[in-house]
Amino acid sequence: MATRSTAVLASGTASTAKLFVAALAFTGAYVGFSAYDTANSAPRPAQTVTLSARELPITYPATPRTPEAAEPGKISVSALPGGDAGCVKTFVARSVVVNPEADHTVLYSWQLARWSPGTNTWHSYFVVYDGFAGDRKTVRWNPTISNNAGWYRIELTVEGAKTIKSDRFQVSC
Repeated sequence: MATRSTAVLASGTASTAKLFVAALAFTGAYVGFSAYDTANSAPRPAQTVTLSARELPITYPATPRTPEAAEPGKISVSALPGGDAGCVKTFVARSVVVNPEADHTVLYSWQLARWSPGTNTWHSYFVVYDGFAGDRKTVRWNPTISNNAGWYRIELTVEGAKTIKSDRFQVSC
């Protein structure tokens, strides 16, 4: 009987050894597959982007020279150079707006008015609204007049204050 038990025990040990080897092979394959899958899902390196810039010449002064400095209660108007192609004229109007309540927003509007010789009155040609918070600000506006010769003036209306008007100026083609 001892021989038979030894044979069964030996064949059981062989089976256990085979199962153990198979389990190790399966575990190794699983770990290897996981490592392969993780390697494939790693983030790719970021692409390098190269930015380039080019220089452009300035065709007119960035801050136009005005003969008069901007001051409260007065509008200075000057023409920007280089806008004469096809009777297109661009102007710069500047003034200083004083806000009596610096902790509140003050609203103002620019108006380009055109003289009507038929009615002898000024008519609104173009209006722009703006505002700011603070005690004072130098405000600027660049109206453009295209193919419409005549006499013009610029008006600045500040909320709660009297409207100020520029001297009239003529646009001709």
